[in-house]
Formats: sequence, structure tokens, C-alpha cells
Amino acid sequence: MGASGWDYLTRYQGSVEATLVAVQKQVLASGDYIWPWETLAEYGVTGDGSLPRPSSLDELNAAKETDEFWDEGTHTILDIGEVAHTAEPPDPYDPDDSGTLRPLRHERIRHHFGTDRPTPAQFQELLARDRDWSIQPNPDQVLTDECQMRWTGLYVTLYTDDEPSHVGIFGYSGD
Repeated sequence: MGASGWDYLTRYQGSVEATLVAVQKQVLASGDYIWPWETLAEYGVTGDGSLPRPSSLDELNAAKETDEFWDEGTHTILDIGEVAHTAEPPDPYDPDDSGTLRPLRHERIRHHFGTDRPTPAQFQELLARDRDWSIQPNPDQVLTDECQMRWTGLYVTLYTDDEPSHVGIFGYSGD
């Protein structure tokens, strides 16, 4: 199937960790994600180890302990397991870097947004430009291209009236 890009604009919950959990709960509740065992069944692969869609993050985390989960993933932020508090790029050879959400580097925030305190509207505007196939931007101008490693994501703290109000999250995952 290949990887899928994903992005979310969500209210800041006091910490990036709490924000990640909140958006994951929303996605889980929406059911708008791929479930690996359903994909396997579509291809005629069945087995005793099939897992139903999770109803909680604990059930999702238990599914992540299986190899079958990582054969496909959910193609959403549900594939992210933790916030890494470093803007250093993830190492594709370090398994601990897979499934991490990292802050977009400060200089790249200034590059894309022209400010240290981007707004939710600016984030939405950049995402809309990234999705507009009629525009052929310089690759250095595409915000979502900042995420260079599958199974990872980046975040940007967004501001309203000079206070953190939202978090813009984007990445890609799945196989």
C-alpha cells in the first residue's frame, strides 16, 4: 500500500504529550484509520491472531507489540508512541526513533512561517498550499516535506494572542 501522510490541527492541552494523547483518542474514536488485521483479511490472510479494532489506547498499545501491526500500521498519528524532546532528525537505523513525534527545528519554523510564533491559520494555509498540486513549489518550501522518516512526525506549537493555543502535527506512516 505504501505510507500515508497525515496532519492534525488540535488544541494545545498544556503539554505536547497530553496533546498527542488527546488527538490519538479522537482518531481512535472516529474509526478513521486502517486496521492491519482488516487489511490482511481483505487479502485473504486469516489467522488465530487477528485482533479487533481497539476501543482504548491501552488496547492499541497492546496491538503495537505484535509484528502484524507494524506490517501495515494505521496510517495515522496512532502509529506514534511518544514525544521526543529533541529537534535532531530521527535516525533510520535506531529503532527507538521510530514512532516518535519531534518538534520542528526552530530555524525551519522561521523559514516556513516567517515568525517564532506561528498561528493556527498560518499552519492551515501552509498545509493547503502543500496539497495544491497546481502549485509547483520549491521542495524547500513544502512544510510536510520536513518529515523525512516514515513512522515519525513533527509538531509546531501554534499561538493565538501570543499564547500557545494549538499544535500542528504532521508526519507519515504505514506500509
